Amino acid sequence: MAPETTISDAKRKVLDLLKRQTALTAVNIASQLQLTDVAIRQHLGALEELGLVESKPLKPNGRGRPSSLWSLTDLADDLFPDHHADLTVDLINATRKALGEDGLLQIIEVRSKEQVSHYRTMIPKGASLKKRVEALAALRSAEGYMAEVEQEKPGQYLLIEHHCPICDAAKTCQGFCNAELDVFRKVLGRDVNVERIHHLMTDGDRCVYRIVG
Repeated sequence: MAPETTISDAKRKVLDLLKRQTALTAVNIASQLQLTDVAIRQHLGALEELGLVESKPLKPNGRGRPSSLWSLTDLADDLFPDHHADLTVDLINATRKALGEDGLLQIIEVRSKEQVSHYRTMIPKGASLKKRVEALAALRSAEGYMAEVEQEKPGQYLLIEHHCPICDAAKTCQGFCNAELDVFRKVLGRDVNVERIHHLMTDGDRCVYRIVG
């Protein structure tokens, strides 16, 4: 996406209005922002090229030019403040203060058990190690980890996670990282050895796991 600095004040007002009211016609937007229809259509066209807005045609109602409803795309979410990471860290610290470190680790353990249960339903039983690791990578990618698999040699693979969507939580409590390693070992099978060889939190820009079976 283009940097936010490329978005003029007028276009930003269009985005803010669509954020508040979800879907509007160009005429509605022009009226509320007190701008001309022509100016609004130019702004919408430019924002559409940036992938920030999209339109859906409305059913014709009598004569005249058919209208379209304009709304924000998922890409536009990046332009609005998102403090969920701060909230997560606050909740972890509050849990630690209320329940102690042991209580926090118990909560992480419950989460890990739920992960194991979910992953086991999605990873094909009896499949080759390669298929199991690829299925795990697909699940992790769906959760935002940008995971991929590389084969080092027969029976030995690298699970590489290029992004960590829980990075702030992991920095606050290392129990999350320890639990993930345990989850991988449980879902891939007792015959498989899983070792973290690079860790985003300590010695690299990504997490890499060596998986041998």
